[in-house]
Amino acid sequence: MPKFRRNLLAAAAAAIFVTGSAAAQLLPTVGLPSIGLPAPVANVPIVGPAVNSIVAQPQAQQAIRPTLDTVAGLPEQIAQSGPSSLLELRRLRLEALIESNESVLESDERGEPVRRGILLAVDPDPVSLQSARSAGFRLLADERDPVLGLRSVKLAVPGGKSARSGLKLLAKVAPAIQADYDHVYEPSGGSLAPLSAALAASTGAGNGRVIGMIDGGVAAHPSLASASIEQNGFVGSARPTGHGTAVASLLVGNQGAFHGAAIGARLYVADIYGGNRAAGSASAIVKALGWLAGHRPQVINISLVGPANKLLGRAIQIVQSRGIQVVAAVGNDGPAAPPQYPASYPGVLAITAVDSHGRAIPEAGKATHLDFAAPGADMAAALPGQGYARVRGTSFAAPLAAAQLLVAGSAGRLAAEARPGKGRVGRGIVCGECRIDPRAVGAK
Repeated sequence: MPKFRRNLLAAAAAAIFVTGSAAAQLLPTVGLPSIGLPAPVANVPIVGPAVNSIVAQPQAQQAIRPTLDTVAGLPEQIAQSGPSSLLELRRLRLEALIESNESVLESDERGEPVRRGILLAVDPDPVSLQSARSAGFRLLADERDPVLGLRSVKLAVPGGKSARSGLKLLAKVAPAIQADYDHVYEPSGGSLAPLSAALAASTGAGNGRVIGMIDGGVAAHPSLASASIEQNGFVGSARPTGHGTAVASLLVGNQGAFHGAAIGARLYVADIYGGNRAAGSASAIVKALGWLAGHRPQVINISLVGPANKLLGRAIQIVQSRGIQVVAAVGNDGPAAPPQYPASYPGVLAITAVDSHGRAIPEAGKATHLDFAAPGADMAAALPGQGYARVRGTSFAAPLAAAQLLVAGSAGRLAAEARPGKGRVGRGIVCGECRIDPRAVGAK
């Protein structure tokens, strides 16, 4: 039995014992993937039937195997399942991502997905680089971003070693080198069927304000028809996604009762996926940051999550030093999950989500710091092509906060606008009136 499925059974069993008397209410809604249960597990009294009821739920694929077309976020029942269950779901989701892309992905020592056999060196000195090459590391790319002035060297680990083994070897042979994995980052939102929509094209001139976003590509939609949008792909051509389309609509969309929070701003979209969830790596994000910085946006929104990364952290610092403010979502894996990045980097505005009653959503992650909350549930965003969907997650709170920051001009002014909320909301709720009621636009 594959590791992912073994762990799935273990997680389901663990959820039963953790939740105790609440199991009858919790377990039928968790929704893990349907799998063939081995007889010894299926015949265990109490545990067997409960596990079967969990793995039979159709919502499983949304929680464990989300796609770039995902916009809805976690189903509310799963979101309410508690920190331990959310943490298990996170682990299973990452394992599923790695196993379904095992030719290009592997895990680091914490189970985070990384590009297989690849390491990134940050501004390496010549001696360290030569030592690495003498030890069998192969230079795949040596690039200096013309805007950021940041040099990154991509190395292939020697002899078919894992990235983990390669990083240990590199630290031994070149102790002065600053190196890390090429981590893969996920959209911080919840699924839609595969789409074949056209990319959104620029038709508007913009009002002088400039905002950037790093995400999947943005599809054409009536709410974006008059928006000023430019897109660029960093792992091949930009490709439309549900997640990127929803985020963009919350920034600059405008159609009837629906409106984003920064209508008229010029939007630059950096697609780091090219339609492939396994492609959103730290090296791609750094290239995207350089391209965006060249267009001098006042704010960059990143509705993505992943671990700390040396190359990405350095790029964020440089972008911030240029006066560009970075806004990022804290993720939707619950408060027991590790702090997520880039939201947890110093100076990045970390954004959580609240529902229509001003309550922090229970699945919101816990960054090393929390700055603001914005609407992220009980709201609508654009679907690729046409129509609207109900969305939920910190992915969709971040663009509202980023748009409000663009209008306010500074974090201090944004804080002055913040209003109290319930639960962990940082300095308060911003853009509280930006929520579009799903009923107003016939959201699905």
